[in-house]
Amino acid sequence: MTANGSETGDRPARSGRRPGQSGAREAILAAARVRFSEAGFDKTSIRAVAADAGVDPALVHHYFGTKQQLFGAVVQLPVDPELTLSAVDAAPLDRLGEAILRAVLGVWDSPAGPGIVAMVRSIIGGGDTSLARAFILEVVMERVRQRIATPDDDGRLRVALVGSQMIGLLMGRKVIGIEPMASSPAEDLVTAIAPTLQRYLTGEIDTPPTKPN
Repeated sequence: MTANGSETGDRPARSGRRPGQSGAREAILAAARVRFSEAGFDKTSIRAVAADAGVDPALVHHYFGTKQQLFGAVVQLPVDPELTLSAVDAAPLDRLGEAILRAVLGVWDSPAGPGIVAMVRSIIGGGDTSLARAFILEVVMERVRQRIATPDDDGRLRVALVGSQMIGLLMGRKVIGIEPMASSPAEDLVTAIAPTLQRYLTGEIDTPPTKPN
């Protein structure tokens, strides 16, 4: 909640001249970048972004589709995350770690891979970690968290551990180029790393359980 009692995702629109049609797309992106950075993915609405940009919400949908696709445009993600998330959604719970690893490695090693590396370098160089954090925890891992959550464990630490493993793998394989990991076949990495991811998701971890909010 803000000082005036309104929710962060629905605070009053920022003042400014309504953008013309030619500048609407850029105005939407700029407004969305601020909203996502300040409020996170979950608390940002298409309506609030549209109000900040001075456009109709239908125009946001026209240019960018869903909120998730708008977020992808903000972080300059070169591939629709829904394609990867759908593959993970279809995996059985006891093979979730393997499914995540295969899906992500498939994207990294695809023609879209260099664009993802460029995105990561831009985030690191810019020093703004809020968008990266929102993307990893609220877009990529939230659906996984919901699947593994129990009455005694909300799964937040578990998905954070998986996220840290995947970030380390991306940095070592694609950004820094640590050998032999950088040139190892994806299947070798799946064999080596997937069991650890699965343990993080559904196995025993030495920490007190957390209860859902």
